[in-house]
Amino acid sequence: MAAKIPRIAIMGHPNAGKSSVVATLTENDQIPIDKRAGTTLRSDVYPVVIDGRTVIEFIDTPGFQNPNAVLEWFQAHADLPDLARAFVRAHRDDPRYVHDVELMTPVAEGAAVILVVDGSKRIKEKDRVEIELLRLTGRPRMAILNNLTRQQRYMEQWRNDLSKAFNSVRDFNAHRATYAERMRLLEALKSIDQRWEPLVEEAIDAFAHDWERRTDEAVGTIIGLLKRALSFKVSRTVKHAQVVFQSGRERVRQELLTEFENGLRRMEVEAQAQIRAHFRHHVWHMPPESVLSHDLLSEEVSEALGLSRPQLAMVGAAAGAASGVTLDLALAGHSLGAGALMGAAAGGFLGIMGGRALAKLNIERAPNTHIYTIGPVSNPRFPFVLLDRILLYSARAMNWAHGRQAADEDDPDKVPDRPIRPKGFTESLSHQEQRDLAHFFHDLRRGRESPHEATCRQIVKRLLRGLALDEIDSRSDL
Repeated sequence: MAAKIPRIAIMGHPNAGKSSVVATLTENDQIPIDKRAGTTLRSDVYPVVIDGRTVIEFIDTPGFQNPNAVLEWFQAHADLPDLARAFVRAHRDDPRYVHDVELMTPVAEGAAVILVVDGSKRIKEKDRVEIELLRLTGRPRMAILNNLTRQQRYMEQWRNDLSKAFNSVRDFNAHRATYAERMRLLEALKSIDQRWEPLVEEAIDAFAHDWERRTDEAVGTIIGLLKRALSFKVSRTVKHAQVVFQSGRERVRQELLTEFENGLRRMEVEAQAQIRAHFRHHVWHMPPESVLSHDLLSEEVSEALGLSRPQLAMVGAAAGAASGVTLDLALAGHSLGAGALMGAAAGGFLGIMGGRALAKLNIERAPNTHIYTIGPVSNPRFPFVLLDRILLYSARAMNWAHGRQAADEDDPDKVPDRPIRPKGFTESLSHQEQRDLAHFFHDLRRGRESPHEATCRQIVKRLLRGLALDEIDSRSDL
């Protein structure tokens, strides 16, 4: 084969989900996707570029317009050595076949074929015509059953018909496909033609190395968030006359508390934006019931994530209590929704993190002034909650299909999302790993370099690798 890289034409009749498949396989959520039939009118090439080099190209083609006429032409010229190329040459200037020529041009130029069909719908004679037409091209070809619903009635019939004409038949939900499922699809491409194997293998290696790099970047983002959040504090110097009355002291406390809370929220939002960028997301939706949609400092988040009380007691004894003899400030939760940056100051003294205050207020008295300082975080549970939340966010980013934008979220028959994870990732770690994390968190709160950082990076990376390898089936919030 003359091509230096695999070129794959994504084909099928209108509204079968071709553009969603291309968007998911190329990790490009900016590909135009329209639920109306026949909106793709020309072939568009979408290369996958890694480290400045194109490793594979996917071609989004128009749907079949005149499959019966094209098949009849193929059958009438069956003695020609390359039917796709001959058809394009013969009909290039024929206005009756403008869309069919556009459709067949990538195949005529040597591209392999992935036929996308909607397996939830009954197979029709038109479908069989398209299947036979593509068989006669002689190109390496795979069929994808892009069943977006739980309707399984027609799936076996599709498999039987497709297996007679295609080298490989795969189930692939373009709206829900995880990273592992995308990689398995690419692996299956090697089997459609032995001549393709080294080219596809090279592309898969490039994908894997790029994913490893992005995973390392995500680890850096997560560790950076922990470092900033756990060493964060805010201070204000006020004149003695401003706080001589209780009302003045309370006002300063509330203002400082709001600044501290919002600083933590802002750090998390910035880290989330970096995670989305690592995994190339521009279109992003969050279900309101997700724990990721609740405010970072809410009771819902505290209860859903982090270590259990017995685990926290065990690791807390190892890491040591946070220092500081000051007034504890309770930080009540605020339901501000996903991505909220600003919140009202907490009132009262009812902490949200297992009954413990999140941070402490320190007041230093100097001549004519008071220095009010809140932070760093002293609550031993909060770092585990924060880590669980950014890991959960990473799980979503790593496995959120880029073709998801076309999904009909209100369709009761759609394939459902994976179940919400009831507990955090850190709760499933070994006791030693929990202790290592607790030591690392304690060092960060003290503002010193931690000898446990390298170990904690390894823990985070192992967890992230697991998120991309289908270890999240029954425990994720995707």
